[in-house]
Formats: sequence, structure tokens, C-alpha cells
Amino acid sequence: MSTRLYSHSVFLEHLTPPGHPERPDRLRVIERVLEDERFSWLDRREAPEGDPATILYAHPESHLEAVRESIPVEGLIRLDEDTTVSPKSYEAAIHAVGAANAAVSDVFEGRASNVFVAARPPGHHAERTRPMGFCLFNNAAIAARHAQKAFGAERVAIVDWDVHHGNGTQDIFWTDSSVLYCSTHQMPLYPGTGEKSEVGAGNIVNAPLSAGDGSQQFREAMETRVFAAVDNFAPDLIIISAGFDAHHRDPLAEINLTENDFDWATGKLMELAGKHANNRLVSLLEGGYDLQGLAFSVAAHVARMIRG
Repeated sequence: MSTRLYSHSVFLEHLTPPGHPERPDRLRVIERVLEDERFSWLDRREAPEGDPATILYAHPESHLEAVRESIPVEGLIRLDEDTTVSPKSYEAAIHAVGAANAAVSDVFEGRASNVFVAARPPGHHAERTRPMGFCLFNNAAIAARHAQKAFGAERVAIVDWDVHHGNGTQDIFWTDSSVLYCSTHQMPLYPGTGEKSEVGAGNIVNAPLSAGDGSQQFREAMETRVFAAVDNFAPDLIIISAGFDAHHRDPLAEINLTENDFDWATGKLMELAGKHANNRLVSLLEGGYDLQGLAFSVAAHVARMIRG
């Protein structure tokens, strides 16, 4: 089976203020790099519109309505210091949810071995009742619940290698042992969560890195804490919260990874998906704010997903 790619032009219409790091150009560089001949095998699909009812898998109705009601007719509205919405933001967010859920359906129903979703806004900072950190709805959490509700998945593992801790995903699954959440991230750094001592119901595994850490420290954290936890958990599905802002070029953090590290981590998670989950692996774009670093990293990530 092939690797599937979801994206949509509406993701470019979620607008942020001038100079904001989470900008439409992020998807434009991903589109360009994936036009290379080596990605000719990608099964490219338009992200479908999501069912708003699935957002309630991870958020209360009050959160959904608050986001809907915040959308301006024109211009930009700030929800907090970092998070902005524009007239097309809800439409973009609902297609991001739709793509994440479609990706899960694809791997369970045999239409793809693995799927990469190139969407924005991202999701992993969205807590159960609060949009934050550029995020409106928690795409990874909704997708994990979709796997459980639609396909009877008993255990879903979410591996988050964004350089910022996914406080939202941790918040949503804090007491739910059917979902394993593992994260490598820089500490101290926004949003201030992600200590090793934060373990939830025994299903939260944080592997914080320090400013200046690079490949050696990242790979050691992944091998000893993250991969070991995923292997022990034996998930029916692996979801990657694939942020690429731990790349050494990224302006928002101080971790010194290269695209080779993301290639390596992707391969290791594919091995675990093959061992436990019938190869079912879904990757959802999160951060990554240096355009060259993002393009190189996504290319390495998706190339590894294609070749296995």
C-alpha cells in the first residue's frame, strides 16, 4: 500500500499577523518540496471537511462554540497572545480535523499503510477547554478518539516530537490509560509543562531535553523512554504529532536536530507500528518555523514513510 498525503488550499487561508511564525508560507514550502520526483508515489488527496461532532471527542461543546463564535467577518482576532483567527480559520480547522480522522480511517480500512497530514492550524497545544499556542482544536486527540470509537482501537499511542510540549494532548488524556502520550521537547520553554514527574494515569511519558541538546540526547531520550514505552504499550495505532521545530535552524527553540534525526525517528516508529499495529501510522503536522529546516525535515520524514 502507498503513503497518502492530505492537504487543502483552505489551510493557506488561515491568516496570522505579519511576522507571526505560524504562517501560510509553512505549507507552501512543504508543497514545493513534495513536488520532487522522489515523492511521485505519494497518494495525494484533498483534506475532507470534518464532522464537528468528532471535535466533541476531545473538547466540550462550549469550546467548539466559543471557537466558532470567535471567527471574525473580516480582519484578525487574537484569542490570546499567540493565537489568532481570521475569517477562514474555522473552515481550515475543521478540514484539519477531517484530514486527521480520514487518515485514521485510511489506515484501518486498508487504503494506505501510513498517512501524512499537512494541515494548519496545528493542534497539540489546544487543551480540553482552551485554544492556545497557535492551536484551536486538538487534531491528534480527536483522531485517537476516532480510532477508538469508529474502529474499536483499544490502545492508541501519540508520539510528539515537537520542540514544545503538547500540553493540550496531555491535558485531554491525563486520566485515560487507553491512550499513551509520549513527548520529547525542550525545557524550560513554552508552555512550561512536560516534566518527567508528570505521568497522568501512568500513560504520560515526558522526555525533556535541555537547550543546546542535539542528536545524541534526542536519540537517547527516544530510545530509552519513548520507544520503550510504545513497545511496552503495544498500540493498535501510532499517531505522530510531527513538529519540526527542534531542527537546529528553528528560531523558536534551541535544540540542534537535523533532518536525519527525524528520518531516524520515523523509521523507528514505523518498526513499532509494524510490530504492534499492522503498520498503522498517522503523522500530523505541528510546528516548524524555519522554512528551509521545515522543508528539509518534512521531506526526510515523508520519504522514510514512503520507503519503509
